[in-house]
Amino acid sequence: MEEQDHGWLLHFKNGKSFYADLVVAADGANSKIRPYLTDIKPIYSGITIVEGNVYEAEENAPKLWEITKGGKVFALGNGQSIILSAKGEGSLSFYTGCKVPENWVQESGIDFNNKQQVFDWFKVAFSSWSEQWHELFASNEIWFMPRPQYYFPLDETWPTLPNLTMLGDAAHRIPPYAGEGVNQAMQDAFELAENLTSDHFPDIQTAISQYEKQMQARAAEVTKDTLENTEILHAEGGLDNLLAMFNERR
Repeated sequence: MEEQDHGWLLHFKNGKSFYADLVVAADGANSKIRPYLTDIKPIYSGITIVEGNVYEAEENAPKLWEITKGGKVFALGNGQSIILSAKGEGSLSFYTGCKVPENWVQESGIDFNNKQQVFDWFKVAFSSWSEQWHELFASNEIWFMPRPQYYFPLDETWPTLPNLTMLGDAAHRIPPYAGEGVNQAMQDAFELAENLTSDHFPDIQTAISQYEKQMQARAAEVTKDTLENTEILHAEGGLDNLLAMFNERR
């Protein structure tokens, strides 16, 4: 992007360019738009996820597909986690959560496009876990992606601009251990749309400023809760911690 008139000229990979009076960065955790608003960098949470997806899971991972019963399974132990989620089109997605150094993905030497290399790592890293989890790797109908988990500082703010703002992970990325990422993004979109279409503000910059203050305060609370969840789920006794959490909220 580059500033033009009172807005922005956006240049795309296909060679086309378009002008916009207002840009809303909704381009995810690795947003290319965010640096135009702030240079605040994300902080590593201490947890890296290896995400996987088993296609046609009823056939390719039948036992694990059965225990999910169309829903979600949290498995915790030894400071590690595996989360299974059954998808409506028949796939089974999973997250393995481990405490590893920030640069583990680069330094591990694992080719995450190579199922056998990922499986070899899993058998070592999760060696104390039941071999029933090996069913995740039984088929070639599988996909992997390593994802170091980051978050932004709880007190992050930035100067409000009249022609640029952001929502969702671009504004407040967090690990998935409170299940709040998509909820926050939708709430951001709702509040921003309400402000931009309201006649309660004298100008767009004031509308954006009020939205950003609300969003930042809300995101700080959610980030705090998420980091607490991330810690207790990956601590010794993680399963007991999770059960205690559910009992407290009954």
